[in-house]
Amino acid sequence: MSAVLPSVSGHGKRPSSTIVPSPAAANAAGASFAALTARLDYLDPADVDMVRKAYRFADEAHLGQMRASGEPYITHPIAVAAQCAEWKLDAQALMAALLHDAIEDCGVTKPQLVERFGAPVAELVDGLTKLDRLQFNTREESQAESFRKMLLAMARDVRVILVKLADRTHNMRTLEDVPREKWGRIAGETLDIYAPIAHRLGLNNTYRELQELSFRYLKPWRHAVLAKAVAKARSRRRDLIQKVQRDVEAAFEAAGMQVRIAGREKTLFSIYKKMDEKHLSFAQVTDIYGLRIIVPTVTDCYTALGLLHQLYKPVPGKFKDHIAIPKINGYQSLHTTLVGPSGVNVEFQLRTEAMHLVAESGVAAHWLYKASVPPDEGSERLGTKWLQSLLDIQNETRDAAEFWDHVKIDLFPDAVYVFTPKNEILALPRGATVVDFAYAIHSDVGDRTVAARINGAQVPLRTELKNGDVVEVVTAPVSAPNPAWLGFVRTGRARSKIRHHLKTLALAESQQLGEKLLAQALRAEGMDKLPPETEAYQALWEKLLRFTGNKSRVELLTDLGLGKRIAGIVAKRLMTLLAEQGEKPDALLISRERFTAHENVSQGGLTLDGSENASVQFATCCRPVPGDPILGYLGRGEGLVVHTADCAVAKRLQHKDAERFIGVEWADEPVRPFETGILVTVANGKGALARVAAALANAEADITHVDMDDERAQDATDLRFVVSVRDRTHLESVLRNLRRTASVMSAVRIQPGN
Repeated sequence: MSAVLPSVSGHGKRPSSTIVPSPAAANAAGASFAALTARLDYLDPADVDMVRKAYRFADEAHLGQMRASGEPYITHPIAVAAQCAEWKLDAQALMAALLHDAIEDCGVTKPQLVERFGAPVAELVDGLTKLDRLQFNTREESQAESFRKMLLAMARDVRVILVKLADRTHNMRTLEDVPREKWGRIAGETLDIYAPIAHRLGLNNTYRELQELSFRYLKPWRHAVLAKAVAKARSRRRDLIQKVQRDVEAAFEAAGMQVRIAGREKTLFSIYKKMDEKHLSFAQVTDIYGLRIIVPTVTDCYTALGLLHQLYKPVPGKFKDHIAIPKINGYQSLHTTLVGPSGVNVEFQLRTEAMHLVAESGVAAHWLYKASVPPDEGSERLGTKWLQSLLDIQNETRDAAEFWDHVKIDLFPDAVYVFTPKNEILALPRGATVVDFAYAIHSDVGDRTVAARINGAQVPLRTELKNGDVVEVVTAPVSAPNPAWLGFVRTGRARSKIRHHLKTLALAESQQLGEKLLAQALRAEGMDKLPPETEAYQALWEKLLRFTGNKSRVELLTDLGLGKRIAGIVAKRLMTLLAEQGEKPDALLISRERFTAHENVSQGGLTLDGSENASVQFATCCRPVPGDPILGYLGRGEGLVVHTADCAVAKRLQHKDAERFIGVEWADEPVRPFETGILVTVANGKGALARVAAALANAEADITHVDMDDERAQDATDLRFVVSVRDRTHLESVLRNLRRTASVMSAVRIQPGN
């Protein structure tokens, strides 16, 4: 099928200094498209015609542009489309492959693509387009946003990433033409991001090629040395591998089994990685060569395994059954390592044709094998769970860098396989904990987790899971995620769900605190309560929101609770607006509020009982407890921070930022104990720490943290405890109890500066 090269006017923005390609170059481009059309025999003639139209459009759009090699730029989109054709992708994906740089490099707009080729193709191209036109603070931020956009587009349509991987593969194949100073960045990005994505989606051939090309450009000298060593080893071991292959063929022929046998060689990058991680010499890497055996059915895989184990001795611990328990990316095979002739280890992989297709092409196998695999088979579901999890993470995380952090966790899924109590298998990244397991089942299960049992035994929630564990999660309706979980969870899904819940909780509590602060500041201005959200006050609230720059009443109250707005200033403005409506302040209320207000603060008081959670923090510099005189500081974006009145840190802040302090006082009956610090000096001797701990327990003070000086040679040691006490009276009782204890030389409360 010959390619036609018409011109399309009015589309694309040509470079200011265009280079007109020579007739030979134009012919080369045409010939390469002719080679592409030869691969499109799986498409309908109408689809082939649409692909040709996309080619013509792209050819005109890129006219005059050259690649670093000096070839016409159109050769790159054609090469990308050719790779997609190898995966048997549909016409829309091939059109997107040809047009993938049109928006970014040629000034073509998305509406133009919608008009010419339809919305699906335009969406694919848009998903592939980087965000170079947007302004970012850093290159990393730009890159994170680009990947976020690409991955989310991929989650909606996996063809986006397939075209992107084809694009990156061709760029890596032609990297030699790019200036050498760019090699490290491009190859590093490929190795860190694109190769793991290819692996995650089961595109094994692409994964290996991207790793190999990245290795060649990142470490050219090591790549060259290893290539020579492997070539030598190949010639030395050729006879041995051929003998093994003859023996295996004879054994299967004798058993009457139809098999296809192919050699398999470890890539240079995987050899280098194994040498580097396990500190091996090249001679110590024994599994460079192996054999792959393709059989008709799953049962034949296990029969073939039995024949191989009769032929050669298996190496203990080197058998893996990825058929019964597939890898996360859908890979299935039996792996066994046998001791061949001359004591050389040879690895065998046994699989069916369908498994082989999935092993090499992963997600792309959905298109490759569509005709012969029913839609409910695994090939269609490959990678879909991970792709869905990307959308889940995006729902909780709008920040691009945070989204990318979550996704990177899941890109290296050295998997562990565990069971639910109903014997369902769940695959999680290695190092995953009980909490990751709970969130993998359902976000509601994760949020309500309180305890867990592994193999029937009670375990802490931070316990790492091992292969074969049976995990049972215990939930409670009133339970909620703990911020400490973020310190040990491994999956991006769990991390984003926990953060989202805590953020939502903190905002709700900040809103409540903001409402209290504004109401009390308004009392100081002579108004007993906040105006309600009724029609009569709607215009007033709208004017106030315009003054503060907030979009809604909820956002304003949340900002007040977080300390982003000063309640006193907002209250004064609100009072002015109320006065305009004819409402007058209560003079008696003003005088009463000002008479009782704290002399060092600018707003009315707030009562604390310990139930405020995320909206109120108790400063760790002075650790106030009920009974201490206290002050509240509205930090910018931190919410309310409570200090003791004599805290040196609070005094410094008050000197700089007096308007941000509010009066706070303790409730008559706080609902929980509070932490404070105590310094205990003990004479060195056997059992001193145990006696101090016993004294604290007798005084009903819980120890939450302890530090001790490393002064074994000294006569005395300082022990610093953080303990939970009910109030100041309880603290004094604890200190008296300690001072009466043997070995204790002194016991005092830690003050700021101690």
